[in-house]
Amino acid sequence: MGRPAPAEPGRAALEVSPLPGRSGIRARGEISSLTRPSWEQALSELARRHADVSYVELSDVAFVDVAGVTALAVTAMNLPDGRVVVENPPPQLPRVLEMFWPGLDRIEVAL
Repeated sequence: MGRPAPAEPGRAALEVSPLPGRSGIRARGEISSLTRPSWEQALSELARRHADVSYVELSDVAFVDVAGVTALAVTAMNLPDGRVVVENPPPQLPRVLEMFWPGLDRIEVAL
């Protein structure tokens, strides 16, 4: 008990929780059109609580689509100051950031 059920084939799952001990969120699952409302809600909450540096831990995210990366980039660009540190993202996230937002200094990717 306490562990999320495995995702069913054809159904995406996303679980987002606060990071203990620091400002940020941890996501598990995948970020796609099926889970985007949850992802965008989590990013909205992150922006509301942002104070200089916010962390987004993605080591348990198997996939993030371009729209999910876009939501992250837009959130970071709309912060009044500071930056977002994205930790252990899936490989497509840094590639999409570099392709569409080269030089976006509001996001730091920590592999």
